[in-house]
Amino acid sequence: MAKLQNLELGVIGNCGIAALIDREASVQWCCLPRFDGDPVFCALVDGADPGRVDGQWSIVLEGSERGEQVYEHNTAVLVTRLFASDGSAIEIVDFCPRFEARGRMFRPQMLVRRVRRLAGRPRIRVRLRPRFGYGAVGPVITHGSNHVRYQGPAFTLRLTTDAPVTYVLDETAFLVDEPLNFLLGPDETIEEGLDHLARHFHESTARYWQQWTRRLALPLEWQQAVIRAAITLKLSTYEDTGAIVAAMTTSIPEAPGTQRNWDYRYCWLRDAFFVVRALNSLSAVEAMELYLRYFENLVVDAPDGHLQPVYGIGLERALTERHAECLGGYRGMGPVRIGNQAYEHFQHDVYGNVILAATQSFFDERLMRTAGHEEFARLESVGDQAFRVHALSDAGMWELRTRARVHTSSTLMCWAACDRLGKIALHLGLTERAVHWQQRAEIIRAAIDTHAWNAEANSYVESFGGADVEAGLLLMVEVGFVAAQDPRFLGTLAAVENRLRRGPYLFRYAQADDFGMPETAFNICTFWYLDALAKVGRRDEARELFENMLARRNHLGLLSEDVHPQTGELWGNYPQTYSLVGIINAATRLSRDWEDAV
Repeated sequence: MAKLQNLELGVIGNCGIAALIDREASVQWCCLPRFDGDPVFCALVDGADPGRVDGQWSIVLEGSERGEQVYEHNTAVLVTRLFASDGSAIEIVDFCPRFEARGRMFRPQMLVRRVRRLAGRPRIRVRLRPRFGYGAVGPVITHGSNHVRYQGPAFTLRLTTDAPVTYVLDETAFLVDEPLNFLLGPDETIEEGLDHLARHFHESTARYWQQWTRRLALPLEWQQAVIRAAITLKLSTYEDTGAIVAAMTTSIPEAPGTQRNWDYRYCWLRDAFFVVRALNSLSAVEAMELYLRYFENLVVDAPDGHLQPVYGIGLERALTERHAECLGGYRGMGPVRIGNQAYEHFQHDVYGNVILAATQSFFDERLMRTAGHEEFARLESVGDQAFRVHALSDAGMWELRTRARVHTSSTLMCWAACDRLGKIALHLGLTERAVHWQQRAEIIRAAIDTHAWNAEANSYVESFGGADVEAGLLLMVEVGFVAAQDPRFLGTLAAVENRLRRGPYLFRYAQADDFGMPETAFNICTFWYLDALAKVGRRDEARELFENMLARRNHLGLLSEDVHPQTGELWGNYPQTYSLVGIINAATRLSRDWEDAV
């Protein structure tokens, strides 16, 4: 199946900011001063006109006819090579600095672009056109001999460069004879020699990522796929607070023309659990340590034990949803949303997700500080809330906006919360608390077996007393509620296959929701499905489905949220942490053992 040229974007970042760059070396998306900030480069969601150049940063090679794009080996440093019809060529290296300096991590709010000649006498044109206020405001531009300032209502960007400032300001084409450097960041004077500084940033950033990658515990097979997914998950962490964003974009539609456009630049506690678990499986446990710090700050201030499903990366609770009226949308498919109404939802699976994310911290001796009695006491308040709400209606893990039910997957995670608290209590020698939580887990188990099992369908169903299925039921084995060979799970797997599978893909559900019938497959659901196949012994089939999902990635090995089952086209916010988690989990589960290679 041929892939369409969609979401062909490279990702650079430093665990504080990120940018998306297309195959022609144009920065199409970048929010400042952090992931959920103002998109100063917003062209990705600014209408359908391919000739529009506002809201992006392009380095255009005159006469360019083709390009190629790769990452420097095992890094987040992106390399784009452009080739012109006259034989001239250039290379553009893009990255956000990240490395240790003076005993701390250096990760400025800065994009670095380095340009050098590869062949011939190339001429380039620099078009640097940031916007502010979600596309509504153009900058006030001033300049000096080696810099240009782009002043917006809330902050000012400074470009420092050794290219001719006049040519940059006038967007005049000029010859590239010597290497050029462009540093765009805070409005601060750079006093060092620019070429030396850019080279230092480049080499130090590449070295950081290569050393980070060396520490990963990789499977034998599909290592490059896992490395790229792991680096991108790391890039999705906001190191300052420990939050993990679901994706770096807002309002890439789940399907064309559906208005299923959401802002994913926030921390869903559910998604964060899956990210933490995937990175833990590769021995990258620092994400868990940072995330637990973030979560502990939420729990301390949680009213009556209630947790929202999503928070801002700085612990913001109110993520009021509104539209960016000046932006036309991805390919002209608006609206472009800011904020996410899901913060108002009751989604009861969140309690299990946060306890599952924290469980390893009580057992893992590699951590700087292993969790103990104090942390357990805080988690017990979360478990109390899980038990209180386990049989109450909620919006479910798929965040249905106008329908509430007792969703089985939500109750399942409430069971997981109590079950894990029982295991943690045993580990800590708290026998009475262990019995308490085991008893609560059994009460929830009985409720699921009584109300979510449909004997006629020979399957667990998506809600208490319901008849439909949804992909979240596949997590029953994942969290240990049933064994893979349990006839009830085999029946559930068969029902999910029959109703939700579309070719090699799996839908979340197959019923109309607030926006009609779903049109695209949710990538993580396909990964859950192939994981389930592997668990029940259908490994060859699972491997085939996994290879198909790998083929759906873009040219740099990245995935968005959804894929169209007919065209194979990527849709939904990008890069999607859920989907990258699926790559890591599937590769780890399906790979041959290292012993097979030696």
